[in-house]
Amino acid sequence: MDKILVVGSIALDSVKTPEGESVEALGGSAVYFSLSARNFVPVSLVGVVGEDFPAEHRKLLTDHGVDLSGLKTASGKTFRWVGRFGKDLDKAKTLDTQLNVFETFKPELGTAHRNAEFVFLANIDPDLQWEVLAQMHKPRVVACDTMNFWIGLKRPALKELFSRVDVLFVNEEEAQKLARTTNNVRAALALSAWGPRVVLLKKGEHGTLLCTGGKVYPFPAFPVKTVKDPTGAGDTFAGGFMGSLASSGGDLKDVGALKRAVATGSVMASFTVSDFSTRRLETLAKAEVEERFAEYRELLSLPASAAVPA
Repeated sequence: MDKILVVGSIALDSVKTPEGESVEALGGSAVYFSLSARNFVPVSLVGVVGEDFPAEHRKLLTDHGVDLSGLKTASGKTFRWVGRFGKDLDKAKTLDTQLNVFETFKPELGTAHRNAEFVFLANIDPDLQWEVLAQMHKPRVVACDTMNFWIGLKRPALKELFSRVDVLFVNEEEAQKLARTTNNVRAALALSAWGPRVVLLKKGEHGTLLCTGGKVYPFPAFPVKTVKDPTGAGDTFAGGFMGSLASSGGDLKDVGALKRAVATGSVMASFTVSDFSTRRLETLAKAEVEERFAEYRELLSLPASAAVPA
């Protein structure tokens, strides 16, 4: 079975929301992605932590089947992020960011990593994303994520990077800023024209737009009664999407497979937001994923005989 390589951050997050808070909990884009994607295919993680990274977190990841041969321990402290969510759970207010060892992170891929068929470049510096691609041996599918910070600083580099990736994950605010439009459909189509064969425009609780082949397909988010912590939902979605896509062969021309991947990503994200940090992903069973996926399919179904109301 093909593996997915993910290159991104490993962090200790402190988050406060209207539902409570967590302090120095396991987080980071590569962690959320890995714990999501590993439900479908093997995952290899490349990243860096400090000497203070708790041994129980490392054990948690390995116990869940995540390959940590690419995880380096550097002298210093692990990346930390402190944030707060108000009533608008789609937007986090960053209170403190300490990059620590992540500030000087330089991804170094081993032979197995270089030969990975699927790669996800999490929201790190686009120059580092380029460095990863330069070390890869013709991956079948390259996916990447971005964030507002890099859009403001390195827009030309991002545009060049997007011309080399197959799948782009981007949230609503980022897409509109990149495409310079306030219309999500126009933004998705504009970003698609930059090179990615698939664009996933994430709208938080309002779902996702899948743009491929010049068409835009809307998907709702899976309805969740209580959202405790939205941190990592986007990376969990990406993990579910890429895990589903890789497990089905990775054919980007198969719109049905892409739709199933979006549905899978939506389901995985719905689990993450129901608890703080990675807690729900840590206890998640495959049977629960399958059951919720079936629920989601039912929510999307429309009888073939349905007619447009008169």
